[in-house]
Amino acid sequence: MPAPLSPSTIALVKATVPALEAHGLDITLRMYERLFQNADIRDLFNQSHHGETGSQPKALAQAVLAYARNIDNLGVLGGAVERIAQKHVALNILPEHYPFVADALLGAIGDVLGEAATPEICAAWGEAYWFLAELLIGREAAIYRELAAKPGGWNGWRDFVVESVTPESAVITSFVLVPADGGPVLRHEPGQYLGFLFDLPGHGVLKRNYSISCAPNDRAYRITVKRETSPGVPAGIVSNWLHDHAVPGTVLKAAPPAGDFFLDRTTDTPVVLVSGGVGLTPVMSMLETITAKAPERPIWYVHGALNGRVHAMRGNVSALAAGNPNLRSQIFYAEPDAQDRQGEHYHEEGLITADWLVANTPHADATYYLCGPKPFLASLVNGLRRKGVSDERVRFEFFGPADELQDEGEQLAA
Repeated sequence: MPAPLSPSTIALVKATVPALEAHGLDITLRMYERLFQNADIRDLFNQSHHGETGSQPKALAQAVLAYARNIDNLGVLGGAVERIAQKHVALNILPEHYPFVADALLGAIGDVLGEAATPEICAAWGEAYWFLAELLIGREAAIYRELAAKPGGWNGWRDFVVESVTPESAVITSFVLVPADGGPVLRHEPGQYLGFLFDLPGHGVLKRNYSISCAPNDRAYRITVKRETSPGVPAGIVSNWLHDHAVPGTVLKAAPPAGDFFLDRTTDTPVVLVSGGVGLTPVMSMLETITAKAPERPIWYVHGALNGRVHAMRGNVSALAAGNPNLRSQIFYAEPDAQDRQGEHYHEEGLITADWLVANTPHADATYYLCGPKPFLASLVNGLRRKGVSDERVRFEFFGPADELQDEGEQLAA
């Protein structure tokens, strides 16, 4: 643990909360502008989160504000620290990278706040930054050690060969990956993701995370990727390349499994797996694991798709349900096509709601695992909370930076 922050630093950092509320996003945008002047540092980041939506700068602005507000009670930020550390490991962030961020952040504070960024304020934020950095560096070092020590484990980037490619719907494809060195793979926790490094012609170095969509095993990983087609969406660069060019034999570079959203396998209490669109990928890993290793555990699988054309892995779920009487599957189509038959291809027309989940699943004792688009999560997470489901029994994953879900002025940290 780093040395405690001084009382004067705590007071000065808390005094900057109003300025961060007013200018936090300007500061983080300027920070990344400064940081990305260094091409080597820019290549460490997933640039799809720095485009038109600005999701990463917004998420960082919220995180910096939360840090300032809770600088005298950092215990409440433990979950956020773990999430950040897991993301950093997937990106292969190392201790030598932290000084670059410190310089960029403190420079951005000075640029945006001007004369209000007194030497005392900057010194306080420098101390606060390195306190948090040392926490992260320590946790990341522990994660790296644990990953390298486990059977099949590794650090950094490892070459994987695409073994097979399976179209799952009109827009979603699965890729099975095996190590190029012929060795075993580290058994992931169901729900975790892999970090990938791509060097694509015309685009340079790009990093992406993709959830593992199969149960843990010693031989291979499966990732299931949606082709992004929206104009100007940076995420589409890699997803389209995978769909168009990743054929059997293609070599991809991957970091070890990471992420703090995963199935609790220490209990046999009921599980409700809820997904929207391609959010089914980590949920499929959980579903396959439970049906194989704990088939007596009650499971509800609730999935929402636009229609049958884009509904992925329907056959996989049907096969699992046919072999397990404890698995109940319910499919929602928001806009069924003419060829989609209710009762055969889907069960409910419309969107999954918290009311439906509470009425049709064991909300008094089940743990809910949710993954999908942000509006989907905002509706269900906040809806379940309003229905009295405790926070510890509602677990969810964003595809992208963890920012906040808004609910009538109340903020729930993702």
